[in-house]
Amino acid sequence: MRGAVRSVGRALHLPVTGTARSIRKATHAHGAGESGLGKLIELHAVNGAGDVMITVALASTVFFSVPTDEARGRVALYLAITMAPFTVLAPVIGPLLDRLPHGRRAAMAGAMLARALLALIIAGAVAGGGLELYPAALGVLVASKAYGVVRSAVVPRLLPPRFSLVKANSRVTLAGLLATGVAAPIGAGLHAVGDPWPLYGAFVIFVAGTFLSFSLPPKVDSAKGEDVALLAADEDHLHGPLRKGAKRPGLRTVGPAVTHALGANAALRCLSGFLIFFLAFLLREHPLTGESAAVSLGIVGVAAGAGNALGTVVGSWLRSRAPEIIIVAAVALVLGTAAVAALFFGAFLVAVLAAVAGFGQALAKLSLDALIQRDVPELVRTSAFARSETLLQVAWVFGGAVGIVMPLNGTLGLVVAAVIVAVGWLTTLRGLIASARHGTHPRPRVA
Repeated sequence: MRGAVRSVGRALHLPVTGTARSIRKATHAHGAGESGLGKLIELHAVNGAGDVMITVALASTVFFSVPTDEARGRVALYLAITMAPFTVLAPVIGPLLDRLPHGRRAAMAGAMLARALLALIIAGAVAGGGLELYPAALGVLVASKAYGVVRSAVVPRLLPPRFSLVKANSRVTLAGLLATGVAAPIGAGLHAVGDPWPLYGAFVIFVAGTFLSFSLPPKVDSAKGEDVALLAADEDHLHGPLRKGAKRPGLRTVGPAVTHALGANAALRCLSGFLIFFLAFLLREHPLTGESAAVSLGIVGVAAGAGNALGTVVGSWLRSRAPEIIIVAAVALVLGTAAVAALFFGAFLVAVLAAVAGFGQALAKLSLDALIQRDVPELVRTSAFARSETLLQVAWVFGGAVGIVMPLNGTLGLVVAAVIVAVGWLTTLRGLIASARHGTHPRPRVA
C-alpha cells in the first residue's frame, strides 16, 4: 500500500518537476545561468503573470460589470486618478532610480511586494465597492512601471559573454509574454470562482517575485563605472559641469540616432496605449461579427500578443543589423496597416492592425536597444536604458488618454491611430536614414 502511494506521488510529481527543469534549462542556456540573466528572465515571467492577474480583475470590475456608457465614465475616472498622476511621477522615476544604483534588487523586490499588498487592498475594494480601488490601482501602475525601469537598467549588468543586449532583452520580453499568455486564462478561471480570486493569485505571485528578486547576483547593485545619461542629441543640450567645452563633454549625450529611434518608438508606444483603450470600448459596443464583446477583445488581444512575440523573435534573429533601417521599416509597416484599416474598416483588419502594431513595437524596441548598445558609452548605458523606458511609458499613457476620449467611430479612431504613427515616422525618418547612411561608430568606452 505504501509503495503504491509513493508511485502515485511520483507520477503526480514528475510532470511538475519535469516542467520546472525544462523551464530552468531554457532560461539558463548559453551562459545565462552563470551570468544571472536566467534569474532575471524568470523574475520577469513572474512579473508578467502577476500583472495580468490584476488586469483581469480590474477589467471585470471597472469595465465589464456595468453598461458601456457607465464603463466609459468609470474608466475615465480610473485614468484621471491613476494615469494623470503617473504622467507626473513617471519622469521622476528614472532619475530617482539613477540615484539608487546600489539598491536595484531591493527596488525590484519593493515593487513586487508593493503590488502584492495592493492586490489585497483592491480585493477588499472589489468585495466592498470601496473607492480605495483607484489609488491602489495607481500604486500598482507606478510599481509596475518602476519595476520596468529598473529591469531595463539591470539587463546590461547580466550579459553573458558574447551576448548582445538585443538577444538578452528579447529573451526577457518573450518570457514575460509567454507567462502572460499562460496566466491570463488562469486568471479568467479564478474570476469565475469569485471576483477577488485573481487578486489573491496576484498576491501569491508577487510575494514569490519579492523573494526571487533577491536571488539576482550582487553585481546588479554595483554602480562601478556608471554615470548618468541625459537624453540629448548633441553637446549643445548639456548643462552644468559637462556642458560643451568642459572635460569629457560627450558622456551625457546619447547621440542623434538614439534620440530619433526613441522618438519613433514613442510613437508606436503611444499607438499601443491608444488602441488598448479605444478598441476596448469600440469592440464592446460593436463586437466582431458573431462574437461577444469579451471574445472580440480576446481575439484582438491574442493577435497583439502573437505579433509582439513574433517581433521579439525576428528582432533577436536580426540582432543589430542596420537598426535604423529596421525601425524605419517597422514604423512604415504599422503606418501602412493603420491607413488600410482606417480606409477599409472591418473586423479582420482590426485584428491585423493589432498584430502588426505588436510586431512593430517589439521589433523597433529591440532595434533601439541595439542602438543604445552601439552608440552610448558604457559609462552611461544603464542610465540611458532606464530613462528611455520612462519616456516610453509616458508615451503609452498619453496614447491611452487620447483613446478614452475618442468617439466610438471605428474609421475615425483608426485615422487618428494612423496620424499618431505618421507624426512619429515623419519626424524621425530623415534623422534615422542619415544615421544609417553615414554610419555611427561606437564611442570609446570610458572606465
